[in-house]
Amino acid sequence: MKHPDIHTIAKQLNLKAHLHPFGMLQRIRANLKGLSRQPGKNIFSFQTTKDHYAFHHGGRTELQFNIGLEDGKLRYGVAFSFERSQTLQRPIKVLGPKVKRFNEFIQQHSGFYKDMQMWHYDKKRGRSPSYKLGPIRQKLSEDMFIFLGKQQRGDRIDYEVILTDFDRLLQLYQFVEGGGKSQPGKRSLAPYVFCPGFSKKKSSATATQMRKQHDVDLIHNRLQEALCRRLASRYGAKNVGDEQQIGKGAKVDVVVRWRKAYLFYEIKTANSPRACIREAIGQLLEYAFWPPAKEVMRLIVVGKRAIDKDGREYLRCLSEGFFLPIEYEQIDV
Repeated sequence: MKHPDIHTIAKQLNLKAHLHPFGMLQRIRANLKGLSRQPGKNIFSFQTTKDHYAFHHGGRTELQFNIGLEDGKLRYGVAFSFERSQTLQRPIKVLGPKVKRFNEFIQQHSGFYKDMQMWHYDKKRGRSPSYKLGPIRQKLSEDMFIFLGKQQRGDRIDYEVILTDFDRLLQLYQFVEGGGKSQPGKRSLAPYVFCPGFSKKKSSATATQMRKQHDVDLIHNRLQEALCRRLASRYGAKNVGDEQQIGKGAKVDVVVRWRKAYLFYEIKTANSPRACIREAIGQLLEYAFWPPAKEVMRLIVVGKRAIDKDGREYLRCLSEGFFLPIEYEQIDV
């Protein structure tokens, strides 16, 4: 099988990224840096795609999302490139503080990227062997290149796996480029009008309400079965399980095992994505982060209706502002 070149790979990642949080990288960059407008939509641009490697547009002075072809394999991940250029005249001064924030994040969240490896290159010693994830200890010098990520065979590229890993690395990128803290995107705030008063609520259930709950349970069961079938075709049946016990008295609707991490799915039957997200988010956060925290890669709310623009914006704010890997998926039967 013919290996795709780096331009083809970059183009495919650009096309497929819109279905992932990683696809919002340029918007995230604009928010973090206070840019007046978003610098395009593509992750990898013509200017940042070379013969054998590419990095994200605007990434020359940043912790860059980087892909490259080496010995028949595709590397992908994040990197610091200390090579001097017109846009990076003083690489140590610009990138040095970001290396410190990189180290701080890795020390605080050592379990996030245990399935990835690091290596570095400099002109004197060449490329180092790959080694386990850890803080950057090397003495920084110009022309050094430090990489964190994975590899795939060049003739068997799985773009969804790459983009899912880039989704995970977004948290590291935002911490490093956001000055070591969460920086939610700018939002226009609507005025809130407080209305005092409270009303009397019903204190007893009826047979009709019990019947409605029974109907909801049946709908939930059908959605759960359909979701499991979908995920089994995507990840393999041996990696999908429903009603997974997690802690005392808590069960996750569906769990996907992916490499050394997990995806948690919570199904809601409400008639709007907003209501589904409202009902599910507290449960998902408890499942993932109630001590001890789990190695969860993504949290997914599942509902019958397609998410709208406001829902996507809400999830974007949670993702960018609080580093929550939360998403919404529609499934209908």
